[in-house]
Amino acid sequence: RALFTEYAAELADPEQRKLYEEEVAALERERGVEVRFVHPEAGYVLRTSQAGSRRCYLNVCSNPQVGAPQARPEPGGHRWALPYSLAPGREELGRGGRRRLVYDVVFHPAALRLAARSARFRRLLSDTALEAVERHCDVQLDRANATVLRGTKYKGVPQAPVIRTPLPGGPPPPPDDDGDSPLPPF
Repeated sequence: RALFTEYAAELADPEQRKLYEEEVAALERERGVEVRFVHPEAGYVLRTSQAGSRRCYLNVCSNPQVGAPQARPEPGGHRWALPYSLAPGREELGRGGRRRLVYDVVFHPAALRLAARSARFRRLLSDTALEAVERHCDVQLDRANATVLRGTKYKGVPQAPVIRTPLPGGPPPPPDDDGDSPLPPF
């Protein structure tokens, strides 16, 4: 028990987490990839259901490493480009031991500031988050009953997804063996 408590305290220590991220970045740099950790900052939460029965939450978060929203004028209004980062869904325990699915969709802080000032932009941001989860996680969400949870900024335990970018002059990708290797692809 004491070892587990020590391990949990070490995981929660911000200095240990920073050291871990630096080590991962150094290892990935050796492999020719730049790594950036995207720490989500709480925004608001959408509650919906997946496949009609399973409770699901979308944390709409922010981080300055994600691209800023851009508007392009068009006849009748503007067309918005809303870059985002999407972390894979995770299963967490809620109240009473019930399992719930949680997805983090991370936008630029300017997008959340615009959403705080305009209900129409908040609806656009929420629709973009729902569409992102449906498209990239191959799930069906109940869009009609998706609601913003008042007073809740984040559900679950924050996890920092990683953005990987190949470095120029990095090592070439390994050759494709057309399935000759018994190991799964990296």
